[in-house]
Amino acid sequence: MLNLDTHVLLHAVAGRLSARESRLLKRARWSISGIVLWEIAKLAQIGRIKVDLEDIDVVRVLSAIHVWPITAQIAKASTQLDVKSDPADELIAATSLVHNIPLITRGKKLLRSKMVPLA
Repeated sequence: MLNLDTHVLLHAVAGRLSARESRLLKRARWSISGIVLWEIAKLAQIGRIKVDLEDIDVVRVLSAIHVWPITAQIAKASTQLDVKSDPADELIAATSLVHNIPLITRGKKLLRSKMVPLA
């Protein structure tokens, strides 16, 4: 299983993955932190992306992805990372750390982490 950050998920759905990302995602089940759903809704609200979370195709794609809830353990872990990023990215990284699942991200700050399991 892989934990996808928001941008990787959006690039996957849009068919804009790198060759490496494509290889990784073809071989594993996808998962996301619950905060990713909020980020998608927020990006749509401010006009940075065009996604309707109620669209049947979007619902179909999201229903096939495991969604990790934000727990107290994840919230605490997000405050103890070895890198600082925006709060959503920290929760996404902490999800990978707590559940020991590789994170697939393009986030330069998260890629510098020595704690977070990266794909």
